[in-house]
Amino acid sequence: MKERRSRSPGRGPRKPKAVSYETARRFALALPGVEEGTCYGTPACRVGGHILMRLKEDGDSLAILMSFEERSIRLEADPKVFYLTDHYLNYPMVLVRLPAVGAEVLREVVHQAWRRRAPKRLLDAYDAGRPTPPAVPPKAPRRRRPPAPRRP
Repeated sequence: MKERRSRSPGRGPRKPKAVSYETARRFALALPGVEEGTCYGTPACRVGGHILMRLKEDGDSLAILMSFEERSIRLEADPKVFYLTDHYLNYPMVLVRLPAVGAEVLREVVHQAWRRRAPKRLLDAYDAGRPTPPAVPPKAPRRRRPPAPRRP
């Protein structure tokens, strides 16, 4: 009996399956303390009240937090996936082309961004394998009493 091949010979490795913002969102929300919201009118994820990643207006790119050093390495290693615009030159973020990135690379980048931005208590609990400590709700602003009316 002849063995069946899933690909014809001579073809290179399989191209990674394209991912979407939904994939990045699922990766982010699986990490402790990540919340959904919007940033500049597009879907975004935050941790500790700070931006972690957001979908760009084009719908095909993800702006994600990354150190300048890591960013330059990624830009040089894979310019078809990672890129910059002038707007992001002075920010520790990089743009990711979602149709070109593989799921495992995206998961790694989201996890690194989370580790960079997450509060220490979340990182400590996550690294120790403990359940995530409950979030401390922000204190309501104190209301000032109106001044008492002056007597003549």
